[in-house]
Amino acid sequence: MKKLQFLFVSLMVLAFASCNDEDDPVNPIDPDNIAGTITSDVTMDASETYNLSGALIIAEGGSLTIPAGTKIIAEGGSTSYIAVAQGGEIFVEGTATDPVIMTSTVKEAGSWGGLVLCGKAPVNTGEGGISEVGNLPYGGDDANDSSGSLKYLRVEYTGYVFTNEKQFNGVSFFGVGAGTTVDYVSSYMGNDDGIEFFGGTVNASHLVSIGSNDDGIDFADGWNGTGNYWYSLNSAKSGIEGSNNGTDGSATPMTNATINNITVYGMGEKPWFLKEGAGAQTIDNIVIGGLVAGKGQAYFYTSSDDSDFDASRITITNAKFVDMGIGNTVKAVDGVSLTESETATGAGNGVDMPDWASSWAAPGAVEPIDPSTNIAGEYTDDQVLAAGKTYTLDGAMIINAGASLTIEEGATIIAAASSTTYIAIAQGAQIFVEGTESAPVVMTCEEEVAGKWGGLVICGKAPVNTGNGGLSEVGNLPYGGDVSDDNSGSIEYLRVEYTGYVFTNEKQFNGVSFFGVGSGTKVSYVSSYEGNDDGIEFFGGTVNADHLVSIGSNDDGIDFADGWSGTGNYWYAYDSAKSGIEGSNNGTDGSATPMTTATINNVTVYDMGEKPWFLKEGAGTQTITNCVIGGLEANKGQAYFYVSDEDTDFDASRITITDVAFVDMGDGNTDKAFAGITFTEKADATGAGNGKDMPDWATAWATPN
Repeated sequence: MKKLQFLFVSLMVLAFASCNDEDDPVNPIDPDNIAGTITSDVTMDASETYNLSGALIIAEGGSLTIPAGTKIIAEGGSTSYIAVAQGGEIFVEGTATDPVIMTSTVKEAGSWGGLVLCGKAPVNTGEGGISEVGNLPYGGDDANDSSGSLKYLRVEYTGYVFTNEKQFNGVSFFGVGAGTTVDYVSSYMGNDDGIEFFGGTVNASHLVSIGSNDDGIDFADGWNGTGNYWYSLNSAKSGIEGSNNGTDGSATPMTNATINNITVYGMGEKPWFLKEGAGAQTIDNIVIGGLVAGKGQAYFYTSSDDSDFDASRITITNAKFVDMGIGNTVKAVDGVSLTESETATGAGNGVDMPDWASSWAAPGAVEPIDPSTNIAGEYTDDQVLAAGKTYTLDGAMIINAGASLTIEEGATIIAAASSTTYIAIAQGAQIFVEGTESAPVVMTCEEEVAGKWGGLVICGKAPVNTGNGGLSEVGNLPYGGDVSDDNSGSIEYLRVEYTGYVFTNEKQFNGVSFFGVGSGTKVSYVSSYEGNDDGIEFFGGTVNADHLVSIGSNDDGIDFADGWSGTGNYWYAYDSAKSGIEGSNNGTDGSATPMTTATINNVTVYDMGEKPWFLKEGAGTQTITNCVIGGLEANKGQAYFYVSDEDTDFDASRITITDVAFVDMGDGNTDKAFAGITFTEKADATGAGNGKDMPDWATAWATPN
C-alpha cells in the first residue's frame, strides 16, 4: 500500500510540474514538497518531517490539520510561507510537550516567510484589503468568522524581506474572526514583528515573541479583541505596538484592545508604542522594563505628532516597572491613566519566562549524545557532541535537512576502519565545529593509517557548473543550487586524520569535501592529516576558507573545481603525493559556467610528488598573491604552475600570480610556469606565514602531538 501511495503522489507531482506552486493541488500532501494549494481536508502525519519549498495555500473550502509534534521545515526565500485564505482553515494541535514547529533550513532571522491567516472579520481599512504578503483578500462583516485553531505552535526564523515595503511577520492575522482559537503561539527570532493583528476580532492568549528584529507583538487596523498572558522579550524596536489606523488615526471600527497579564522586557526602542491614534486600550497586570539606558522615551509612548491620540481611551492598572535604565524617567505620556503595583506578576513570572511557556516556546538546550554509544545513524533533529569527550563512529553519521550537529571544543571522534564510516551534512542541515587552538575538534580513526575511514562531507545549495548540481562523490547526497549565500554552519579548529577510504575504483573519500557549499558558511582553521585522497576539496560553491592545512595527502593537498567561486587565505599544503594545489574549472567542459573564480592569498605549497600547482580542466580564473612554492623532486621536468598541453579550454590570461617565491625547485626543473602565464617574483614572500615551514598559526593543532 505504501508503494502505491508513493506512486500516486509521484504521478501527481509530475502531472502538475508545469503549474505554479500556488496553483498546484496537494491532496494528499507529499512530505518531500508541501508547496501548493490545499482545496479539501488534509491531515499531516507527525511521524513525517515536511519540506516547504514554496507557498502552501489553504484555499476556501480546504483545511489543514497539523497534529502534535509535527515539524515543517521551509527551504527559505520570498515564496516560502504558509497562508490560510478566507474560507480556509488550519488546525494546529500541538501540546506543551509536543508543539508543532514551523522552522527553516537556515537558522537565521528572515530565512523564510511565516504563517498568514486571512479572515472575514471587520477591519478599519475599508471593507478589507490584500494581505501584506501573499496577495490574499481579507476583512468583511463576519465578526465570528473562523479560520481554525492554533494551539502550541512555534514559528522560527521568519521575516523574509519581500520588498522594500513588505516583509513577513512570524504569524500574521489579517481580519481574523472571533471564531478562531489562538492559544499558546510563539514567534522565535523573527526578522520583522513576531506576531501581528491587522484588524479582526480574534482573541489570543499565551502569546510569546522572542528576539524579534522589529516589534514583539503588534495590533492595528481596528483589532477588537482580548489578549491574555502575553510575553514579549528582546525585540529590536517596540515590545508592543498598538495602533488604530496608519492613514486615519480616528478610523472606525476603532482598535479596542483588552490585554491582561503581560510582560514586556528588553527592547531597543519604545517599550509600548501607542501609535497612529492607538484606539482604546485597557491593560492590567503588566510588568514592563529593560529599556536601554539613555533612551529618554516614555515607557508608554506616543508621538507628539499624533493628533488623533486620546489619552482618555488608555487605561493601565497594576503596572510594575523594572530596570528602566538610567535616563529613562517618564513612565507614560501625559494624560494616560496609570496605577502601579509592586506585586504585579505580568505573564506569570515577572520579567522571566513564564512557566506556561518554558517547555515549548523556544528551542531547548540539546542534551549531548552519550559518549558510550555509537554515534552513527541518520538524524533529523539537532545533535551535540560534548566538549572534551571521546565518541565512537561505526558507520555513517548523516545530519539531514533541518537538523544540526554541534561539536564542542576538544571533542574527539574515533571512526571504525570501514568503507561506510563517514560524517555527512546534507543540504539544509548545518554543522558547528567549535574547536579552539588549544582544544581542536579531532576526527580520527582506530587504525592510524591513511585511507582507513571516510571523512567529512558537507553538501550545500550554492551554484556549481555541473548543471543543477549532482550527488556527492560518496554518500549520494544531492548538492548544488542557486543559493549563493547558503549557510551550512561554521567550522573552526578541526583536524581530520587517516581519511580517504577507497569506495570504488572511481570514488574515494577526501579528508573534508565541500559540495556546493555557500558563502554563509564559515570555514577557518581546518587540517587534513595523512589522507589517502585529496586533503581538502571544493566541488563548486561559494564558500570562503581561511587557515587550511593539508599534510601527507596521497593525492592532492587542496583541490578546487566545478565552478568554485571563493577566497582562500592562508593555505599550507605540504607533502602531497601528487599536486600540492589542483585548481580546475570542469572535468568534462573546461569552459563551463559559472566558471571557477578563485582568489588565494598567502599560500605555501611545498614538497609534492608531481605538479606543485596544477591548473587543470580549463582552470577558470585564479588570482594568487604571496605564494611560496617549491620542493619538487629533481628531474620531474614539470612547470611549477603546470597546464596540460591538451587543455584547449585553458586561457593563460585568466591566471594572475604576484609575489611568488620559488624555493628548492630541484635539479632539472627549470620551468616556473606554463607558457603564457605571467607572474611576478618576490624572494621574501612569506606564503602561509613562515615561508616553506609550518606557519605559527598551525603548530598547536594541525597535526597530532
